[in-house]
Amino acid sequence: MQLWMLTHSHPFHAASTAERAEAAGWAGMLVVDSQNLAADSWVALTLAATRTSRLGLGTGVTNSVTRHPAVTASAALALQDVSGGRAFIGIGRGDSALAHLGRAPAHFKSFASYVTVLQKYLRGDVVGFEEWPIPHDVAPPVAELDLADHPSESRIRWQKGQIVKPPVELAATGPKVIALAAQQADRILFTLGAVPERIRWGMDTAKAAAPNKKLQFGSYVNLVCHPDRDTARALVRGGLTTFARFSVMHGRISGPVTEAQSRVFGALHDRYDMKAHTRADSSQADTMDPAFIDAYAIAGPPDYCIERLKELEAMGIDKVVISGPTAGTDREQAALAMKLLDETVVAEFR
Repeated sequence: MQLWMLTHSHPFHAASTAERAEAAGWAGMLVVDSQNLAADSWVALTLAATRTSRLGLGTGVTNSVTRHPAVTASAALALQDVSGGRAFIGIGRGDSALAHLGRAPAHFKSFASYVTVLQKYLRGDVVGFEEWPIPHDVAPPVAELDLADHPSESRIRWQKGQIVKPPVELAATGPKVIALAAQQADRILFTLGAVPERIRWGMDTAKAAAPNKKLQFGSYVNLVCHPDRDTARALVRGGLTTFARFSVMHGRISGPVTEAQSRVFGALHDRYDMKAHTRADSSQADTMDPAFIDAYAIAGPPDYCIERLKELEAMGIDKVVISGPTAGTDREQAALAMKLLDETVVAEFR
């Protein structure tokens, strides 16, 4: 099972973190893509590619609204070229990137169309203008210019089929996106927490949607490695608010939950403040009790973290993207936790 880290996308931070991650034995690094809160993800990943030789690199996650699929495909192919084949596209329906543009996550139908078109661009296929149309009130058709000639279709022309297609990995929580990921993506990355029952539900949903396809399963996991369980819980809760909220984004809970967990989800939905996104000192972080944190996150000493991860590996999860301490936590304890993670947990799986 591969361990990947999730970090923010300031270019110089991404470059130095990538160097450290590669030296420590991480399989890869994803950076967030949220233009109002962080620097451009593709710039960060490109700089990281120039400072590493083995580390996988990708978005965690981009979305289907802020970039045309041709733009996303072109950026990913450029990273694939620069990195020597280490690029990955993590994509979802959007969260903070859209909230800071005044929008909620993309409609499912639009998202599904985007993923289909993105895959076509990445393969070098022809894409009809009507497959991802630009609204007329934004820009009229090129035909209206009465040129001697003009493109009649769209494709990524510059790469000429010489670059291996980067994998597309869908962040998936609800049944419709899980099914889409099973049918259209190269890997499903569940955002269901570290709860075996929920991940098993996700796998069963995916297998039912694509019964004849060999599926690859990964998972985002909020994980903090620290000898003191209470400190570990305090460090992990900020990031956990974000990932747990995906399961109740629209007020309905995705996947199996207990009655107690259902109450936490309801409070998390009602109290979530996007202006304190991912922060451990936010009002939403107070909604999660130790029992919820222990079920949905992995927070504790090295042996405990390794045991929980191996449980996911035994289920068929072949890639875990780890989200660790976030803003609003004790920086000294967070640094200790990251060091311990590198030296114990990552060392176990490399």
